[in-house]
Parts: sequence; C-alpha cells; structure tokens
Amino acid sequence: NPSEDISTVCAPQCNGRCFGRNPSECCHNECAGGCIGPLDTDCFACRNFNNTGSCVSLCPQTLIYNKHTFKLEPNPNAKYQYGSICVAQCPPNFVVDGSSCVSSCPTDKKEVEKNGVKRCEPCGGLCPKAGNRYFILCFMDAFGTGPIQYFLFFLCQSDEYNNIPALDPEKLKIFNTVREITDILCIQSWPENMTDLSVFSNLQTIQGRTLYKGYSLLVVRSPSLTSLGLRSLRKINDGGVYITGNKKLCYHDTVNWSRIMNSIKDGRVCDPLCSDGCWGPGPNQCVSCKNYSRGGMCVPDCMFMTGKRREFATRSGECMPCHPECKVQEGKETCTGPGADQCVTCARKQDGPHCVSSCPDGVMGGEGLIFKYPNKQGHCEPCHINFHARILKPTELRKIKLLGNGVFGSVHKVLVIVMVTYTVLHI
Repeated sequence: NPSEDISTVCAPQCNGRCFGRNPSECCHNECAGGCIGPLDTDCFACRNFNNTGSCVSLCPQTLIYNKHTFKLEPNPNAKYQYGSICVAQCPPNFVVDGSSCVSSCPTDKKEVEKNGVKRCEPCGGLCPKAGNRYFILCFMDAFGTGPIQYFLFFLCQSDEYNNIPALDPEKLKIFNTVREITDILCIQSWPENMTDLSVFSNLQTIQGRTLYKGYSLLVVRSPSLTSLGLRSLRKINDGGVYITGNKKLCYHDTVNWSRIMNSIKDGRVCDPLCSDGCWGPGPNQCVSCKNYSRGGMCVPDCMFMTGKRREFATRSGECMPCHPECKVQEGKETCTGPGADQCVTCARKQDGPHCVSSCPDGVMGGEGLIFKYPNKQGHCEPCHINFHARILKPTELRKIKLLGNGVFGSVHKVLVIVMVTYTVLHI
C-alpha cells in the first residue's frame, strides 16, 4: 500500500529502511530514506557521502596506513568532501582544508599552494591579514604575497558624510605583490593622475567565491582610466565582468569578456606580438602571446641558438634558461628542459644522466661514502672497491683502540693511513 509507512512493513533488523518485507531485504547502512536493493549503490540518498554512486561514511582519506612501512602515507585514490559528494579535485574557486573543499580557510590557517593545489595550513603564528569582509575605502594595511581574501572595493574620492579623506595614490602600490583575490575586485572611481590599474599588474586570479550582484570584476565610473593594465590576469573562476562609465578606457574590448563595452578609442590596437587581446599598449600587456614570452613580456622567439645563456620553451611558450651545467651548443639547441639531466652536452662532468660541476667525492650513499673520478670523456666512474672509505661504527672504533695496543696495532695503522691518504688526494 503506497500510503502505508514503510517502517511498519520492514523487518525489525532493517531499522526502518528496506526494499522488501524479509529480514534479508534491508537497505545498506549508508542509505538514507530507502533503496532498491541491498548494496551501497542502491540507495535513494546517502546518509553521509556519495562516492561516485556509492554511499560511504567517509570519502577516501588523504593518508592511509602502510602495514609494511608502519606509517601513514599519501593515498593515491584520495578524494575530498565537497558538500555531500566525494570529488577527486576541489572546484578551482575552493581550497582544500584537511579532507574537505572549503570556500575560505579557518581563521587560524592560511592559504598556500603546493603542487598546483590550494590548501589551508596552520599559520604557525599570526595569520596574514585579510581584506575587510565588506568594504575597503582606500585605507589598506600591509599585505603579504598570499591571496587577499574576501572583497576589495575602491571608492577613491573623499567621503564627506563619513569624514573619510581622499586616497593617497602612493598607498595603492602596496597591491603590487597581490597575485590572487578570493572574491571580487570592484573599482568605483580611480585617482585622476592614474591612467590604469597597473598596481594590480601581478594579479593572476580572481576566484569569485562570493559575488557582487553576479560579478567578480567591476570597473565603473573611472574617467581617468585609458587602459586596465591587468597584464597578469589569467583566471576569473566564477562571476561576470562589468565595465561601464569609463569614457577614456581602451583595449578592454580586445579581451574575450562575457560582458563588455563596444568601443575603440583613437584607433588604438594591441601589440603585434599579442594574442587574444591586451590590457594596454606594449608587448608586456598581452592577454597571451602569439609566439613566446619571457618574464611577462611577449617575444618573437626564445634564445634557442643565440646568446650567452641559451633557453628552451615550456609547453605554455615561456622562455626559460637552460641549466648552468649545460654546454652552449653552436647551430643547435643546448637543452630540452630545465634540469641538469636535460642538457645536450655537459659543460664539465657528467654523473649518470646529470651534468655536474664535479664528480661525487665522499658523498654519503646508502651503504657508505661514494667516491667517483672523471674518465677521459668526463663521465664520473666509481673508484675501485679497495679504495672506498667508510664510516666506522663506535664498536669498531673501540676494537681498533683496543687492538692498537696489542699485536695487530700496526695493521690498523696502515688501514687508517690508506683511508686518509685517499681522501687527501681527492680534496
């Protein structure tokens, strides 16, 4: 009977959740509200968390115990709690706190990025200051290089009603170190002697975790602006862009915004090395580069085969220097990547795949000290086993002292002399 409470027809063993009247037809313990079968994948809803269709009490934890090493180790199949769902990665505008995805870190933790993942970690002292939860009217404390949390609102004219004087533009330079804003950036007027937002030239990401009327970047009623100058901005993870009332503003319509004004002033165009628009004039204001980039500047080519310090290009087209131990090549590339094992030829010595300044000489290895010498080709070869030095245990030292007073003392003296002589020859 559909109108009958299912708890009255379930067997007592089923705790009110079943898919039939028999004791063997109970729902899984992790089900909430009912099921169509006995498995954790047969639930109508999960009591705790949904892990790819299975109801579980906890998402796969980040650390698991290895019974062979007797310690906790990273779990390659770990997942994070995002609401009631287990996810392999938190959304880009969230951070990892333990095993959960959160919009912001607790007050006793700070946000850090490790291996491309944003995490909350204990501050180990005073936590960095975050922006005021609601408004910042041009009075700023010193920020570190971490993300500014919550909102940045700028209203840079004087506010006579609240007795707030006009902004000192020099104070805005403090934002040169900001690389990320977790919520929104809203510009509601700008100092008359500043023609761009280049104080945010290192801003890379606006997370948009909390929006202002659906927007995470707003630039309104700032007649002094002629370009945005946000040359490092690459990501707006949530929210729209609203730009209006900026009579002299140019270049913004070359960027692929979701909402943007249609205007090109004075026929200004982006630098020829730019791709996908620009934030202002010059090759250092490009949204992305047509060919390659070096230190935020678009360039026509990397120094693959010219210059004293040769370069290689990353997958993103960034020109990066070869390792110092790579030998500069003529007529061909010097390296294929940043490592000492990615040189075409070594400048001095080579130990295995790695270019080095000198061969290992008394370096601690798994079974004692490692000594190598360079052969004619400059490759490091291990010294003969008879000449290897090793660190003596305290018990061995006591034996040497004891035997040194007896019959075999001269033998041990010879042993010590050979070891010391070898070391001196390789200093």
